[in-house]
Amino acid sequence: MYRFLFSSKWLGYLLLAAIFATACVFLGRWQMDRRAETLAEINRVVSNYSAMPIPFAQARDQFNQLDPAKEWTQVELKGTYDAAGERIVRNRPLNGQPGYEVVVPFRLTTGETVVIDRGWLPIGNKNPGSPDSVPAPPQGEVTAVVRLKHGEPELQRGAPEGQLASIDLPTYAAQLGYPLMTGAYGQLASETPPAPEMPVAFPKPSTDEGTHLSYSLQWFAFGVLMFVGFGYAARQQARNAAIDAEDEELLDDEAVHAAVTPRRRPAPPRKRKKATAEEEEDALLDAQGY
Repeated sequence: MYRFLFSSKWLGYLLLAAIFATACVFLGRWQMDRRAETLAEINRVVSNYSAMPIPFAQARDQFNQLDPAKEWTQVELKGTYDAAGERIVRNRPLNGQPGYEVVVPFRLTTGETVVIDRGWLPIGNKNPGSPDSVPAPPQGEVTAVVRLKHGEPELQRGAPEGQLASIDLPTYAAQLGYPLMTGAYGQLASETPPAPEMPVAFPKPSTDEGTHLSYSLQWFAFGVLMFVGFGYAARQQARNAAIDAEDEELLDDEAVHAAVTPRRRPAPPRKRKKATAEEEEDALLDAQGY
C-alpha cells in the first residue's frame, strides 16, 4: 500500500521535510542558547547589582581582566576626577531616545587610573552632534561607588574631537597619553560629595528573560509538524490509491461477468399450417351462413 513512498517524488518530499525539520531544530537550539545567555546575565544582575560594595583592593584584578561572573559588582573607589580627560561617547540610546554618555578618568589614591561612566545625556539643540551641556564632575577627593562593566570593542568609524565612538579603553588610553586600567570600567552608582548637576542615571538592567523559550518551542513544534504533515499526506495518498484499486477491481469483475454469461436468442416465429381444400370450403360456407 505504501510502496509509492520509495518513488523519487516521495523521497524528494521526505528530503525536503528532513531539511526543514533540521533547520527548525537549529533555530530552536539557537533560541535556547540565547535564553541561556539571558539567564546568565539575569543571574549576574540579581547577584551583583545591589550587593554591598567591595573595596578597590579586592577588585583590582577585575579592572585588569574582568571575570564575566563579576560584572555589575559594586566597587568603592577613592580618588579624583581628571576633568581634562573627559570624553563624550556617541550614539548611546536610552529608553528609545538618542543621546550620549559621559566618561571621565578617575585617578585613585593608590596611583592607578580607571574610567567611570557618569551617566547619559540627551542630544542637544544648540550644536548638532553634541549635547547642549555636560555636567562637570566634583572637584577634589571623591568617594565613588561604581558597577563593573566590560570594555567595548573598537568601532571602525571616526568621532569628533572630545568624543569616542565606543568605550574602547585602549583607544581611550592612547588619547590620554597615560596608563588606564583597561580590563573594565565603572558605571557610576553614587558619588560623595555629589555634583551640583548630574547626567541621567542608568536604569537597572532588565531581568525579563524575554520570549526565547517560547520561540524555541515553536521552532521544535514546526519541525515535528512537518513530519506529521508528511505522514498525513502519505496516508491520504495510500487511501486514494486503495479506493482507485477497488474501483478498478469492480469494473474488471463486471467485464468478466458480461463475457462469461451467454446471450439468449429470440424464439423463431411459428410457421402457419397450410389449410386443406375441404377446410377452406367449410370456412367459406360458415361465412355465408349455411
